[in-house]
Amino acid sequence: MSSSPAAQTVVEHIVLFKVKDNADPSKVNAWVKGLNGLSSLDLTLHLTAGPLLRTRSSPFAFTHLLHSRYKTKDDLAAYTVHPGHISVVKDLGLPICDDIMAVDWVADGLTGPVALSPGSAIRVTVLKLKEELGEAAKGEVLEVIKGIKGKLGLGEAGQISVGENFSPGRARGYSIASVAVFKGVSEMEEVEEVEKDKVREYLDSVIVLDYVVPSLQVSEDP
Repeated sequence: MSSSPAAQTVVEHIVLFKVKDNADPSKVNAWVKGLNGLSSLDLTLHLTAGPLLRTRSSPFAFTHLLHSRYKTKDDLAAYTVHPGHISVVKDLGLPICDDIMAVDWVADGLTGPVALSPGSAIRVTVLKLKEELGEAAKGEVLEVIKGIKGKLGLGEAGQISVGENFSPGRARGYSIASVAVFKGVSEMEEVEEVEKDKVREYLDSVIVLDYVVPSLQVSEDP
């Protein structure tokens, strides 16, 4: 049996959506299917999209999430302008979505598989810091989040990815994001939210969302 992959650097891409309350379910399903179909693009190391399992904390009423991973920022940029991606966004997504927010970051030292298995559970945390804070405070927040893997009890099957957002255009001032990966929902349910007491004074707003990688990854291409 091969050993676990060595630590590596990946680019994380998280998009949060709010589907309109009156959206046709068949159109929502077609959109989610279209998003997951983008996993067939050579640029993507991993891509999953679907409804949220739970909103633990958020000032916004998001309903769906997309999580994807890339080797480089250039690959993410190429994905963004790929005709297949643009078609899904414009033709299927925009007509049924009320709200969209996105964050991107570079995850250094990521261990374990880059592509997450169906049934894996993830907890996404996105932080907005108070405006008057300097770089030292931002660095302290990053270090606290990076140090939570042991406290989360992720074990060998888990991951923690954290970094500073480098795409402010759709991030609404949220500057730090993390993804904690669990083997499944039961493992995630046993863990409380990350203790933020050490950095709470630095935080203006917090988004915490739970999501499960669907068992059926859609790909119609041979």
